Amino acid sequence: MKIRIYYEDTDTGGIVYHANYIKYCERARSERFFANALSPTQNGCHFVVKNIECDFLVSAKLGDLIEVRSKLVGAKSASLILNQSIYRDDVKLFDMNIVLVYVCGEGKISKIPPHFKEMLRSF
Repeated sequence: MKIRIYYEDTDTGGIVYHANYIKYCERARSERFFANALSPTQNGCHFVVKNIECDFLVSAKLGDLIEVRSKLVGAKSASLILNQSIYRDDVKLFDMNIVLVYVCGEGKISKIPPHFKEMLRSF
């Protein structure tokens, strides 16, 4: 997914604020569902973040066109591990591994629906 960096994404020096990299990755995950005519929430169930490990490698700047690339690196019955990286052309700016757990209701860990798993395998 490609994203243009706007003034609202940056600090006063025109550098992307660190939390926005995580937001861009979240947006890419949501877009994956929308592109498949699905919602990231279903029947009161959704994914929650259990763990994030990220490396900020090079700063994105005002006006840059960046791309979020995602791949599934592990899956269990109720959790997923994704690697998400942000690039400007061929330069990797940010790298993140994220563990997502599927929960229902008041946070009860639940099995990921098969159609969600299948869709996410093709990241």
